[in-house]
Amino acid sequence: MDSVSESDPKAINRARFELELEFVQALANPYYLHSLAQQNILDQPAFINFLEYLLYFKEKDYARFIHYPHALHHLELLQHAQFRADMRQDEFRDLLNQKQFDFWRTNRNNGTTGPNTTSPPGMAESTTTPAVP
Repeated sequence: MDSVSESDPKAINRARFELELEFVQALANPYYLHSLAQQNILDQPAFINFLEYLLYFKEKDYARFIHYPHALHHLELLQHAQFRADMRQDEFRDLLNQKQFDFWRTNRNNGTTGPNTTSPPGMAESTTTPAVP
């Protein structure tokens, strides 16, 4: 935030929002999630609290800024300890990546704008990830 004037609260809030938005969008990438898990970042209580805080992006006023809808889906899944633990496994990362690709491939032209509130097709059945309401 060096380029943001410390005396301008609007600029500070905007810079913070942009950083948080960029981070949430990165959560759409299964390889990034896997990297965070491999570094044990997903186990840190402060980081888990941060993920919970970021759920505000699911609200309509903030979700409109998200370009990668799977980011919100993954943010929701990251609220579950089992999903965070599963992300350490290469096989789980590959499964999540494949399910994401299949979702995009099969739902690209049917008017769907993003993932629904449940797991991508086949995800809940083939993993130990908790179903998302």
